[in-house]
Amino acid sequence: MAERSFAEEVKKLKLGAGESFTGEGILAITKALLENGVGYVGGYQGAPISHLMDVLADAEDILTGLGVRFEANASEAAATAMLAASVHYPIRGAVTYKGPVGVNVASDALANLASSGVTGGALIIVGEDYGEGSSIMQERSHAFAMKSQVWLLDPRPNLPSIVKAVGQGFALSEATNTPVMLMVRIRSCHVTGTFTAADNRPPPLTVKDALSNPRSDYSRVVLPPMSYVQEQDKIRNRWPKAQAHIAAEGLNERFGPAYGRIGIVLQGGMYNGVTRALQRLGLADIYGDTQVPLYVMNVTYPIVNTEFLDFARGKDALLVVEEGQPDFIEQALGAILYKEGAGPVLHGKDMLPMAGEYTGQVMLDGVEAFIRKAAPEMLPAQVRAPNSAAPALPDLAKTVPIRPPGFCTGCPERPIFAALKLVEQQSGKHQIAADIGCHLFASLPPFEIGGATMGYGLGPASNGAFDGGGERRPIAIIGDGGFWHNGLSTSFGNAVYNKSDGVIVVVDNHYSAATGGQDVMSSRATNRSKSTGHPIAEAVKGIGVSWVREVDRTYDVPKLRAVLNEALTTDHEGPKVIVASSECMLNRQRRERPLAARAIAEGRRVEKPRFGVDEDICTGDHACIRLSGCPSLSLKRTDDPLRDDPVAHIDQSCVGCGNCGEVADAAILCPSFYRADVVHNPGRWERTMSRVRAAIIAGLQARRERRRAAQGGLT
Repeated sequence: MAERSFAEEVKKLKLGAGESFTGEGILAITKALLENGVGYVGGYQGAPISHLMDVLADAEDILTGLGVRFEANASEAAATAMLAASVHYPIRGAVTYKGPVGVNVASDALANLASSGVTGGALIIVGEDYGEGSSIMQERSHAFAMKSQVWLLDPRPNLPSIVKAVGQGFALSEATNTPVMLMVRIRSCHVTGTFTAADNRPPPLTVKDALSNPRSDYSRVVLPPMSYVQEQDKIRNRWPKAQAHIAAEGLNERFGPAYGRIGIVLQGGMYNGVTRALQRLGLADIYGDTQVPLYVMNVTYPIVNTEFLDFARGKDALLVVEEGQPDFIEQALGAILYKEGAGPVLHGKDMLPMAGEYTGQVMLDGVEAFIRKAAPEMLPAQVRAPNSAAPALPDLAKTVPIRPPGFCTGCPERPIFAALKLVEQQSGKHQIAADIGCHLFASLPPFEIGGATMGYGLGPASNGAFDGGGERRPIAIIGDGGFWHNGLSTSFGNAVYNKSDGVIVVVDNHYSAATGGQDVMSSRATNRSKSTGHPIAEAVKGIGVSWVREVDRTYDVPKLRAVLNEALTTDHEGPKVIVASSECMLNRQRRERPLAARAIAEGRRVEKPRFGVDEDICTGDHACIRLSGCPSLSLKRTDDPLRDDPVAHIDQSCVGCGNCGEVADAAILCPSFYRADVVHNPGRWERTMSRVRAAIIAGLQARRERRRAAQGGLT
């Protein structure tokens, strides 16, 4: 997996009872799964839960020793289908999703799983990728929990609470025969803390044991009339059992005084933000002891009506802290109070934003506004009468430019879009559909290629409406990760069946690079536990694509341009597929740099290419930057008083990929790019020749300066 190792982190998974575990939240979840007798684990990587899959992959020996099956699934749908093992067998299983997009992919399997119900505990760990750190559309997973009647845990963001929630989730699932979703936000996944470990427990019944004694029960098959009975079972049995279990086991928590005029109801994941806001207002200390009663919903679905009404009793006003939209929890609590016929005034989205991440300042403003309205006497005097002379904070959004994501230095995907831009200069703008992955950055300047994306692996399918013929053929971009996730069956199968006339470019960088460099089926590296080395070109040919071209070095811009032109002008009927392959530069550097550093330290000869720009030759038109966009290619002011425009400049971050020179050559730009090979530990002959060259160059430079001086004297 891109030569990235979590070997040190994996060692912590072996800690036993009473030992202190210190690490990130995502690693703590992995440890908690082993402590709670999980029988099988799976999922699909994606922020913020990528590391969970990475750690599990490196911990396969530990898992195998415990009798735990680990599967790196092709998609979240496949991961959810894997939970079928818990339908008939008392085996605990856990899978991971990347936030709402993962839930979307898994929704079909999730709905069937929730309808049939489970015997063993089924836990779905959802990395809720929400807010300004998110790489996806802004949605919540809560709606799917409500739709499919899946219980949703949202624990307080500290390691003891998160670890405890894993065990509680399994127990709740088994007590109610219902899958449980455990939501962890970005900050929860990467929060660092400590908890007291327990011994790892082998599953009482392993998947191997289950194979020796197969079970089946047609009442759990999702077909009429069983599906009608399953719906009634959800409402009449599972839901009340869940509410009773949550109350009996104390999964939700209360903090602060038992009574008070006001109170705050909050998602567990919002606990740190709320207590910090109260601390800044002088209403809580650094240990979380608060003067305002708090009802912390570590289980946000289902709501335990009796618990909430008990908390609300005797209060004049309540604030609901619920991040994101729609305001599912606030609406439900409002309905409960309405049906009760009396109760406090309910505030929520009138005090806090409907959409957007609840950052520290947002939380402070909302909590302060609520207390000023409902109980102003609780605020300290200095807060009650703020300093009106305080300077206004500037709106940085108007002065600081946005910094959207972009390709890494030396990225092999950049030349693909440089070639495509050159093609469009000749033939005109094309309809181009994008897909999920690093290649989506091409929709941003300087390329501005690809204007829409409909989902992982769905780029070519989203061009379906344009594949009926026209002046120019539509083009679709898809990555190798998206290809194996959903693209082969959905996008390529769709194109072949409908005799699409479009062009599909598969960006093959050897990994699922955007999610951290995990291996996929077409990866070149040998994976000891997974099957790699399956060419994408062979896969598309296998489903009926007959026009396939392969470019095994994407930095060859002229070749890419020629292949693209061929695909756009050929008379061939049916989809045209171009597989453009080069290893992800980030993963390549991750692998090669330690090897080079070791070789240099050992005194072995190492040669590293570097590129530069001759400022005396550069014309300053900056076309190279518009066609490359490499972060290492920037601008530089010259010392020449006769030149006003800055010239192109390559900084120290250059990795020597050569794309800038290739683009300059293909676009017939100025020949100002040069390559210099930096040699570490050169041989005796190389050192001698270097001294000779330096002496000759110094002599020529001195002669030129003497001539300039002589010419100056004549004038």
